Amino acid sequence: MEVISHFFRELVNKILTEFGWSTEVIGSLNRWVVLLFIILFALLVDLIIRIGLLRLMRQIVSRTKATWDDHIFDKKVMRHLCNFITPTIIYVLLPIAFSTTDGSNDGWHIILKRGVEIYMVIACVRFVNVLLKVSFEVAEQRPAWQGKPIKGLMQTGQGIVIGIGVILIVSILINKSPALLLTGLGASAAVLMLIFKDSILGLVAGVQLSANNMLKVGDWISLPKRGVDGEVEEVSLTTIKVRAWDKTLQTLPPYLLISEPFDNWQAMRQSGGRRIKRSLNIDMTSIRFADSEFIDKLSRSEISRSLIEHISTQSAEGEMLTNLDLFMRCINDYLLHHPRINPNMTVMVRQLQPSEWGLPIEIYCFSADVNWIPYENLQTEIISYVIAVAPLFNLRMYQAPSSLDLRPRV
Repeated sequence: MEVISHFFRELVNKILTEFGWSTEVIGSLNRWVVLLFIILFALLVDLIIRIGLLRLMRQIVSRTKATWDDHIFDKKVMRHLCNFITPTIIYVLLPIAFSTTDGSNDGWHIILKRGVEIYMVIACVRFVNVLLKVSFEVAEQRPAWQGKPIKGLMQTGQGIVIGIGVILIVSILINKSPALLLTGLGASAAVLMLIFKDSILGLVAGVQLSANNMLKVGDWISLPKRGVDGEVEEVSLTTIKVRAWDKTLQTLPPYLLISEPFDNWQAMRQSGGRRIKRSLNIDMTSIRFADSEFIDKLSRSEISRSLIEHISTQSAEGEMLTNLDLFMRCINDYLLHHPRINPNMTVMVRQLQPSEWGLPIEIYCFSADVNWIPYENLQTEIISYVIAVAPLFNLRMYQAPSSLDLRPRV
């Protein structure tokens, strides 16, 4: 390196002498002129690589069938990679301009060397962050990773890279080993944990949510205690964004979903059925045994044939039927033959505990369409049918008396 340095300095001296520069000026400007040539040479090599090699790389990538290399060798990624070329060449050739006869380091040499090292660290951090971002974009396109909360993992990786970069820059400035800085950070770990508490908790929560497949983008979740109810739009390191059904955007920290229970309705969507669980109160004073006159009345009405067969079977066995038994049998048969009820899931009509409000009859079934509007329409249709068919069985629905009930009847 000393021979090369001596050669370039002598060459610069001859050039400057031919231009009529004095010996004193040449002695003071010699190293800076050499440095200028080094910078120009580095920029020229950088330009050649950017124009030639990158163009060749893009042509090769465009001919492959795979799509992941289109992202990895993207123009943005390769541009950040090329940012290493100029500082690396300057760093290697810097001793040519600032070498001394006694082998010691010049003051300007040390300053410029540390400046180039810092620039290389910053370029490395930016390149790794861009590469992480592109890698996660490729991962999101794979079916196994679609909807997974991987953005938080990406932000965690970027944060770790930035932290390492800061430690390296500080170690360069103070000319100390990075290991000594890490040892010193151990003493201030409590302060750092307090400052980055939300990020650390978010990281742990993000790993748990992802590892246990508890949450992903597009899931319908609800936290009744927090008033959160909607679809997950984004899962990051510090926040989870939920789009409520009124189109407002709700944000909450990820660790909240680990520390508090929440409902994830996505399994319901994938099951092919949405539960209907409604109850109506029957006036207990309207419950009667089904006599022959009542059965003849039902036989002449438009009720299901299976109900008539059930009446005949039970009567043959000598079992006493009530109008409530037949009513529940009719509702159950209606649900089993309804085209929008999932027949592969539980279909049941049952009695609940009687109270001062009457005898509750609960309808328990699952709709075949899990979407909200068809689900609500089906519930309305079922309840309307139950209320309309009850008088056919001489049953009265119980409700709190209104002012109309208190008027004298004419």
